[in-house]
Amino acid sequence: MAAPFSVHSIVWKNSAVVNVCDADLIGRTLCEGNLKVHISKDYFGGELLEEEEALKLIKESPMVSLAGERSVNVALANKLGSPQAVREIEGVPFLMIYKF
Repeated sequence: MAAPFSVHSIVWKNSAVVNVCDADLIGRTLCEGNLKVHISKDYFGGELLEEEEALKLIKESPMVSLAGERSVNVALANKLGSPQAVREIEGVPFLMIYKF
């Protein structure tokens, strides 16, 4: 079985951002009204990690972008994000975490 999380780190405006998504979402395009989100390999595709490794990166990163039920639930279960901040598109949850 493949690891459940795909993790890709990028630099945005001189800050490290870790993008974490459920690996099976890579390549999907979600639409809701005028909103269209493509879960691209360029943005989310990267190293395949198990939950423990992904959680460590989420905890250590100043900014995190999460997509998918497993990814978002790991952050919420560890009190790293607020359930009120979760946005769903076609039933797929998304969460951004900024640490100041």
